[in-house]
Amino acid sequence: MKTSDFHFELPQELIAQYPPKERTSSRLLCVNSESGRADIQHKVFKDILAEVQPGDLMVFNNTRVIPARLFGEKESGGKLEVLIERMTGTDTALVHMKSSRSPKPGSTITLEGLKVSVEGRQDALFELKFHLAPDQDLVHWLEQVGHMPLPPYMEREDEDSDRERYQTVYNEKPGAVAAPTAGLHFDDALLNALKDKGVGIAFVTLHVGAGTFQPVKVDDVNEHKMHSEYLEVSEETCEAIRKTKALGKKVIAVGTTSVRSLETASQSGEIQPYQGDTEIFIYPGYQFKTVDRLLTNFHLPESTLIMLVSAFVGRGPILNAYDEAVREQYRFFSYGDAMLLDKNPNAEALWEK
Repeated sequence: MKTSDFHFELPQELIAQYPPKERTSSRLLCVNSESGRADIQHKVFKDILAEVQPGDLMVFNNTRVIPARLFGEKESGGKLEVLIERMTGTDTALVHMKSSRSPKPGSTITLEGLKVSVEGRQDALFELKFHLAPDQDLVHWLEQVGHMPLPPYMEREDEDSDRERYQTVYNEKPGAVAAPTAGLHFDDALLNALKDKGVGIAFVTLHVGAGTFQPVKVDDVNEHKMHSEYLEVSEETCEAIRKTKALGKKVIAVGTTSVRSLETASQSGEIQPYQGDTEIFIYPGYQFKTVDRLLTNFHLPESTLIMLVSAFVGRGPILNAYDEAVREQYRFFSYGDAMLLDKNPNAEALWEK
């Protein structure tokens, strides 16, 4: 299985640079493959209300994106840019750093006017200690001075509006440096309408790291090593899933981060509470244990996420759906349109089709 097997052509102009005016005004491409073949329908996102049934359970990722991009300088005066990958304490973090020459462990840098110590390195990441005021913690300081970490394919600087729009309306737990983008399409009114219909709502937490945008650098998919991300799946969510399954209803993951959370917590064969890191890599051949349907945005060519959705419905059907989306001028990636996918029981058999 080659990384190039997951390539598709995408015109640059289809990459959404800004969100739609209203969260729910995006489009929705539905791919029903339960019958073993993929039927495609073009809808609008509000149609999600008609696509789910009473008793179904939708599982959302309630992580909150932190303003994780920072600018500053080294002791020499050289400019640098930092992107936090993970907060490791109230005043420490692991970060990516862009600089003409990397600062050495033991040196001091300045970020947004604050002195920061370079404590060490973990592979490509730098360990930083932020010298905050006694009444501050890192999350609070970042909210005051940081920049929203827009993905690299958004070729613009972050704006004030991104602080609200590059964030789900149900965000709760700070820690992500990229949004769980499938959730960006929901507003409070739509969530309430789903509850009124009898659709269950549950939450997981997965703090999305910057590694989600890292390209797959190996030709053989089996040789790729996933980045690590922190997640929590509570007993309350597990119980909601068990009850949904017992009633013969569907578990619908909102976003690939919810998929990765639920499938990590299901590795024993049955959903169990989980708290810790995950490096789960889902690609064709993977047997899904919990998720029945997936609501997701469109993903980068040759990325681990297009491999995940290929595992869910089949490589051929998903690439056909992407080709259809390009023809129909759907908007791609974080601020783009959405897809609703039904799990294909023959996905693995469709690998070469």
